[in-house]
Parts: sequence; C-alpha cells; structure tokens
Amino acid sequence: MSQRMPLIDTLQVLRSARSDEVVVTMMSVAREWLALGSHPLDFVYAPSSMGQASSIGLGIALARPDKRVIACNGDGSTLMNLGSLVTITSQSPKNLTLLIFDNGVYEVTGSQATPGAAVARQDESDIDFAKVARACGFRSVFEFDALDQWQAEVGHVIASDGPTCVVLKVAPESEGTAPKPPAPGPQRAIDFAAALESS
Repeated sequence: MSQRMPLIDTLQVLRSARSDEVVVTMMSVAREWLALGSHPLDFVYAPSSMGQASSIGLGIALARPDKRVIACNGDGSTLMNLGSLVTITSQSPKNLTLLIFDNGVYEVTGSQATPGAAVARQDESDIDFAKVARACGFRSVFEFDALDQWQAEVGHVIASDGPTCVVLKVAPESEGTAPKPPAPGPQRAIDFAAALESS
C-alpha cells in the first residue's frame, strides 16, 4: 500500500456512518474529530495518555456489551500500548472496533518517524499493523488506503462482530498539534457517563 488518505476525510466517512456508537479518540485523531463537531457519546481523551484509547474502548465495550464502541488510535499510540491488542482479543468483545490511523509519525510531538515507519527501520519496510493485529488474535481485520473503498465498506466494518481491527493509511497533517480539551475533564466524564447510561 503506497497511498495515504487525508485524516479529516477518513473521519468524515466515519462520522457519516455513525449512529449511536461510542467513539473514543485521542491525540491527532481527537483534534480532527473535535473539528467535525461533538456528540454526547464521544469520549475525547485530551489531554491524553498516549495509546490508551484501545484500553478505554475495551473497558467501555465490556461494561456495555449492548453498545457498539469504536476506539481510535494512531500508529504511534498503538506502538505505545501493543499489549492491549492481546488483552482485547483475550476478552473478545463482539461490540468493539479498533481503528488504527497509520501515518508513520508521532504527529503531535513534531512528526518524528515512529519505529514502525520504513524510514526509521534498518530493513526500510513499514510494520504491517494488519498482520500484527492478526498475530495478536484479531480474526476480523480490514485495511484501507483509498477513501472510496473506506466509504463503501465503513458500514459493514463497524457492524461486524468484533473484536475488529481496521488499519487506515492516512497522511500526516503538516501542522499537527496536540488536541485541546473541549471542556474540563471531570465535567466531560460526568456528561459522558450520563449520556452512556441514558442511551
């Protein structure tokens, strides 16, 4: 795969397909997700603990097996918490979809190449996150580098029995910055819990 999709466009596709799923975002994904508006079932983890979207998504999915949960991690964040992939598949929640937005860089800290990117590796090959997910036990794995294909498949992907892992090849943003919290953390947590309980 050599193409890369604009991050904001991949998120617009997700937003258009979303109904009442919980969506967990952090880092650059949270920044762009917030730019598209807000939803009561958004859990925007900002300021964030890098890599924790997958673990938070798993916790919510286990607590509410009746709700579909979409956890959004970058490739750098995924590398920071690779163990969560095995934890997810050991618990095997059917209602969890993990999206990995692979842009090859740590965008919000200055766009340094991740150790999974070809330019930072002695063998000059990208880490294949779809293969990593399969090796960790995901049986439902998808990979997209073309926006029209992602748009055509997104509904099927997020409705699939999970746990599901989706690798989205996206381009780095040229001026990526850390997301700013949309409101004080405690109040956001209270509001999210209330929305989740009533949904």
